[in-house]
Amino acid sequence: MSKKNKAKYPKIAQLKTAEKFTGHLNEIGADLPFSHDVDSGDSSVFAEKIKLKSGSEIGNRFCILPMEGWDGTTDGKPTEHTIRRWKNFALSGAKLLFGCEAVAVNPEGRANPNQLMINEANFDDFKDLHNMLYTEHEAAFGDTSDLMVGLQLTHSGRFCKPNDKHKMEPKILYYHPVLNEKQGLGEDYPILTDEYIDGLIQDYVKAAVLAQKAGFDFVDVKHCHGYLGHEFLSSYDRPGKYGGSMENRTRFLRDIVAGIKAAAPGLQMGIRLSAFDWIPFKADEDGFGEPFNDKKSYKYAFSGTPDGLSEELEETFQFIKLAQDLGIELICVTGGSPYYNPHLTRPAIFPPSDGYLPPEDPLIGVARQINVTAQIKAQFPEMVIIGSAYSYLQEWLPNVAQSVLDDKKADMVGFGRMVLSYPEMPADIIKGEVVKRNKICRTFSDCTTGPRNGLISGCFPLDPYYKAMPEAKVVKEIRSKM
Repeated sequence: MSKKNKAKYPKIAQLKTAEKFTGHLNEIGADLPFSHDVDSGDSSVFAEKIKLKSGSEIGNRFCILPMEGWDGTTDGKPTEHTIRRWKNFALSGAKLLFGCEAVAVNPEGRANPNQLMINEANFDDFKDLHNMLYTEHEAAFGDTSDLMVGLQLTHSGRFCKPNDKHKMEPKILYYHPVLNEKQGLGEDYPILTDEYIDGLIQDYVKAAVLAQKAGFDFVDVKHCHGYLGHEFLSSYDRPGKYGGSMENRTRFLRDIVAGIKAAAPGLQMGIRLSAFDWIPFKADEDGFGEPFNDKKSYKYAFSGTPDGLSEELEETFQFIKLAQDLGIELICVTGGSPYYNPHLTRPAIFPPSDGYLPPEDPLIGVARQINVTAQIKAQFPEMVIIGSAYSYLQEWLPNVAQSVLDDKKADMVGFGRMVLSYPEMPADIIKGEVVKRNKICRTFSDCTTGPRNGLISGCFPLDPYYKAMPEAKVVKEIRSKM
């Protein structure tokens, strides 16, 4: 499998000069901006501040995306692994922490039995996490007045796994012919009732109130990656007040926002949004990804084309316009789902254990997300738009990121997997230091393979902390058999 992968796409580390990298982009038709000279210091675009209408200030153009570790306690409290990861976020140099990680608003909505959960019993733990972020950031950088920290609130929907690391307990909004088959769910599998959703909205509001009391500046009302918030947006067939029309499919968001404004006045909100979706993919006979459904007709991709194989952003624009009208300023853009089309969400040359070899050069996937984000930014110039999918760029991340910001294709650059192996990369870029090649994420996908096999998440190949764990050996053995 790896031999086929190597033969199909060159590794980024092999593209050692700007000429080789940009030449390869031209060869494959990946439309990515590129700056040959990367600026540093206070005069660089990376160091520019962002002022929100709310009055908050973000001190630079780098953002840490939510990165979950599957490493909390069974009652949803952080462990030493969690605290270490969050500390690395604080030490990264980024001035926006977009949610830190996915935090469940109720027990049955957890994506794994060790997912963090915010409630009265765990409140002090979240307050301590928040205080630790500010203490560590101030010690490293001397100023927290321009640091903005959010908490991502979630319910995992059809990807709930609250009690057993190996057993899904899906909570679904409608019968999805492809995903139901993939998950072994029959046509009679129960869908969530409107009454349950009404109660769930109150769970989000209660969680937001606690987040505000703990000190967080905003909450991310998660609408991405196939989880429940995202599934509402494709609930075209669902009857009742939460499905069908765009008004009904966004009622979940509108009611949560209204509830938070009433119960936690002054708390800001953001949305991490899968701005487009495609049909689910599966491995073909050679291990490469192909569409799950060969009928060339697919109607469940929010902001997707009728064949499910491209983007059509009209409904995305409608959704973001609604968010803007609701007073939301922060939109963090991603796409697809790591569960059913991971090459869209996390472009990588090496797939996770439950994935498939990329059906396109991963740089095409990077370009897709950057270009979708650019279209959103052009449509909503007054909003703060954060881009994702930069990790696969590796050494060339600073060059592409600077050009994106210079061209106003996004307001901020988000760091995902890269922050696990190289947490201080944002600070190094601003200081003008040569990036540390030995710490750069090479997208082996071990941070996903671990959780897919009931283990914690971390950078097992490059982070000495995780490399020394017995789990690293297990993940390596799993990868060797792929």
